[in-house]
Amino acid sequence: MDLKQLNAFIAVADLRSFSAAATKTGLSQPSLSRLLKQLETDIGVVLIDRYHRPLHLTEAGSFFYDKISTILTEIETVTSMTQRLSAPSTALNIGFVPSVLYGLLPEIIAKLKQSNPDIEVNLKDISSYQQMEALKSGDIDVGFGRFAHQDPWIQQILLRHERYVVALPKSHPLAYVEEQRLIDLANNRLILYHQTHLPIAATVTPSAHARSYSDNTQLDKPIRADAGEQLASNKPITEPLLHLFAQYGISPYMTTTVSDLQVALGLVAAGEGITLVPASLKTVRTEQISYQRLVHENVTSPIYLHTLKDFVHPSISNLLSAIYQVYEQRGITYRPQKFVSQA
Repeated sequence: MDLKQLNAFIAVADLRSFSAAATKTGLSQPSLSRLLKQLETDIGVVLIDRYHRPLHLTEAGSFFYDKISTILTEIETVTSMTQRLSAPSTALNIGFVPSVLYGLLPEIIAKLKQSNPDIEVNLKDISSYQQMEALKSGDIDVGFGRFAHQDPWIQQILLRHERYVVALPKSHPLAYVEEQRLIDLANNRLILYHQTHLPIAATVTPSAHARSYSDNTQLDKPIRADAGEQLASNKPITEPLLHLFAQYGISPYMTTTVSDLQVALGLVAAGEGITLVPASLKTVRTEQISYQRLVHENVTSPIYLHTLKDFVHPSISNLLSAIYQVYEQRGITYRPQKFVSQA
């Protein structure tokens, strides 16, 4: 069994076609077929049912595919990391979620460049979930995200917790109430925008006392998550904003799900509902939107910094130093941390 055979099998299994797999791998169909036959002979198991179109994996083939795909991904990750260790890039590629860009990130990058004028910084807008794969592939060296991730290849540190504020249309009756409670917001349409959901281990399971408005959700025409129905069941709440309400046993009257935070704020500006955003976004669309503080101290959005466990880019320590300098200048409470290099 060798890598050529395994990659041939993965290509056929993914595409369900010898001709398409041959095109993808750059091999001739006879060569591809021969590699796959050698693999099956080596392990003594038929992996592909060749008598169906499109091709099907046998039961043993499906099992083998699931296991070997993970191993090949790890091999690719190790290969990429080894190449970076032997010839580390001088540039620092930083991934970030859009909400971080509205906060202190521009100030942090300016501080980093001021202290290290020779450093080259590349910024990439990329979701928290996608950052995990981008770190492994080498597309980014470090990422700013909003979610904790459990990944054996990744290490992360918590930078700080950022308070949420409520974003309301300026015509809303509560638009100028300076201290807001979630219970008073529950009768509104809540606009959801997170594409990454919380891990099951970190979610709230609804209690029998959860306040639910599921009977009214038929009034909601746009795409929605039926929050009331979810709270009434025993399903964990994984959507981040619904999770915040669920901590207090509250379910919003109705919800609408949109593709990203900017769209959510656009709908708020148009008077189509309310949403919760990290406080750093309260300068966006201020002509149409009123941002007000929430009284709940634990209604926060964490900011994480993550990188690989086995390869820490040499400029990341400078980045952390710039972050903490900005925090000190802004009077932000933080606990200094650093990444551990295991290379």
